[in-house]
Amino acid sequence: MEQPLKAPLTRRTFLAGGAVAATAAGLALAGCGGGETPKEEPKQDAGTDAPAEGGTLTGACAYTSTNVNPVGLNGGSALMLAATWHVFEGLYDLDLHTYKTYNALAAGDPTKVSDTEYEVALRDGAKFSDGTDVTVADVVNALEVNMADATCGAFLSFIDSVAEKDDKTVTIKLKYPFALLKDRLTVAKVFPASLTEDQLKTMPIGSGPWMYESVNGDDGGTIKFVPNPNYEGQYKPTADAMEWNILLDGTARTTALQEATVQVMENVPDANADQLSGAGATVEYAQGFNQAFFMFNTLKAPFDDYRVRQALYYAVDVEKLISNQLNGHAAPITGFLPEEHANYHKAATVYTHDVEKAKSLLAEAGVENLAFTLVVNNNWVKDLAPQIKEDLKAAGVECTIDEQKINWSEYAASDTKLAYDVMLTPGDPTCFGNDPDLLMSWWYGDNIWTQGRTCWSKAADGKWAELQELMQQAREADSSKQQDLWNQCFDLLAEQVPLYPLFHRQIATGYQESMISGFKPIATTGLVFLGASPKA
Repeated sequence: MEQPLKAPLTRRTFLAGGAVAATAAGLALAGCGGGETPKEEPKQDAGTDAPAEGGTLTGACAYTSTNVNPVGLNGGSALMLAATWHVFEGLYDLDLHTYKTYNALAAGDPTKVSDTEYEVALRDGAKFSDGTDVTVADVVNALEVNMADATCGAFLSFIDSVAEKDDKTVTIKLKYPFALLKDRLTVAKVFPASLTEDQLKTMPIGSGPWMYESVNGDDGGTIKFVPNPNYEGQYKPTADAMEWNILLDGTARTTALQEATVQVMENVPDANADQLSGAGATVEYAQGFNQAFFMFNTLKAPFDDYRVRQALYYAVDVEKLISNQLNGHAAPITGFLPEEHANYHKAATVYTHDVEKAKSLLAEAGVENLAFTLVVNNNWVKDLAPQIKEDLKAAGVECTIDEQKINWSEYAASDTKLAYDVMLTPGDPTCFGNDPDLLMSWWYGDNIWTQGRTCWSKAADGKWAELQELMQQAREADSSKQQDLWNQCFDLLAEQVPLYPLFHRQIATGYQESMISGFKPIATTGLVFLGASPKA
């Protein structure tokens, strides 16, 4: 199953008075290499099983969303994914500090009946925040709904059926042997089967340590949580309340942390790290998978030609972007996975800044005087757009920047071409897990990304279907053959680039150590307050 990283990942910590090197971080992107090695259960800090002790946990969040539906983990909304970790449980949950899986609603590991059938028993006494029991029927419903979901369905495609064996046990039948069953079950969060669609979107209840008190996930809004009085798991809240302030603007989040109106902020702008250190805050970097990428409408000429897509990657001076906009806290792409990942493979196509190569690819594709609109998400990637525009201009490509808050419903699955050319936006599937199949399934599976958004599954070149075949072969292969198949996938993605990262970015989290104890940053988007408590 999971393998350790090839080497620890560097985490730099900026402390009050100047920058200081911190210890290496062993979290972040561990790979899945096959095998049956059991995972260690995460060790808790002292005091994580204590009851609520007063005070409020506060954070500044960098993303917006108003939909709190746990099904499909809210389509990958960074904000609501983070909230979901606190409010809901799955049979198993993912410790985002270690990427290890631990028992949540499940009493123990899946019991093997055969290579394609497993049973999972529920822990005794599990209740939702309204005091009702968590039942096997609730678990079966949650799994089935997530299996049918446009986002998470791809992660759970190995499941054939789920059913109630008895009032304490769920039976899971697989389509084929799948070593990562326990890990993948973490994506399906459990909720009362009686909840309506509207209730799921606006104020759902779960069995996790926290429950929603009020939800305003718009920019400038606040999401408020209170402890779940019926929670009996291992991460009991150590505060009376938790509040997340939604501050899309990086300067606003920086000010909030600097002035200590919040204890923690996610996504520290690189230019503000020293400013925060001077104010007594700690800023910690960890290699993550929150990356900016180009996304193409692959049904719209000339972006239906992979050579045109490649040309844009060769045109952009990524090294300069990293130096100027990210203060050096990123690495150029040499493969789909960061080099620290255990399953890293250097792709057959590696993009360097090569203006002449970009021009020759456009000429080869018969494209002259290319001009298009670049839709730019109005979060941290907007700062990249001006240089990208100038880099493209140097290659003879004119681009108009359209900065906006992306309405993803406009790019849903459609039988027609979607109304955009190219998009610059960030994404981070490691909040779901980090094995290669999951990471590829998120962006390139048979889901909303390929049915809409990129429309790659509808492209006429057959490359999407070729990728699906390779991915399925890898799922069913033994560990000795899996890596080679994944490498073929990575090479195909690097060649076709329907959606592909520009760089692998380090994630910066800021916090006031004088105000919070037990807090640990994570290498993905969002904030985790499990095990943390406010200081008096």
